[in-house]
Amino acid sequence: MTVTTKTEPRTSPPTTRRGRMKADRRRQLLDAAARLIAERGFHGVRLEDLGAAVGISGPAVYRHFPNKDAVLVELLVGISTRLFDGGTEVTESGSDAAATLEELVDFHVDFATSEPELIRIQDRDLDNLPDDARREVRRTQRRYVELWVAALCAHDPALAEADARVVAHGLFGLLNSTPYSARRGSLADSKPVLRAAALRLIGIAA
Repeated sequence: MTVTTKTEPRTSPPTTRRGRMKADRRRQLLDAAARLIAERGFHGVRLEDLGAAVGISGPAVYRHFPNKDAVLVELLVGISTRLFDGGTEVTESGSDAAATLEELVDFHVDFATSEPELIRIQDRDLDNLPDDARREVRRTQRRYVELWVAALCAHDPALAEADARVVAHGLFGLLNSTPYSARRGSLADSKPVLRAAALRLIGIAA
């Protein structure tokens, strides 16, 4: 089973050429924002920098985002939602307990190795979100953790929920270390290593 973490439209995709072009430009701006904010921090990036990165003027960025806060909200609320939705898809697939955990590991490894910038931004700039958005991210993250807790307990009925939660957070610490432990060009090479280490941690043969 393959579940992608890449950003997908939150509404129906545009059907007109102009709508598609606008959606593509918005996606380009978000990709540039992820890269630049990961490198410089939220306060080190201006909307004008995002425009320059995709070849449009600073004022043109306001056609897509009203301010810089909205960009950060889209990035961090977006990834927490995508992780929860993807994790839910995995856990509802009907696989047995061990297979579900393997699929969750694969899903999170794919995220960690394809979007390391978002991990850096989450670690450093979560507190720069507006209060309501930060609460939404935290709430969605807790729900994602509970998907793992349920899967871990199903795989090992003797494991207490509190202990499963510790294991889940340990797994995230391992898998989300990617932006700091691997160079951007070597992320693909890190996937089998991360996968094997995560599966060993939860007692599943790689």
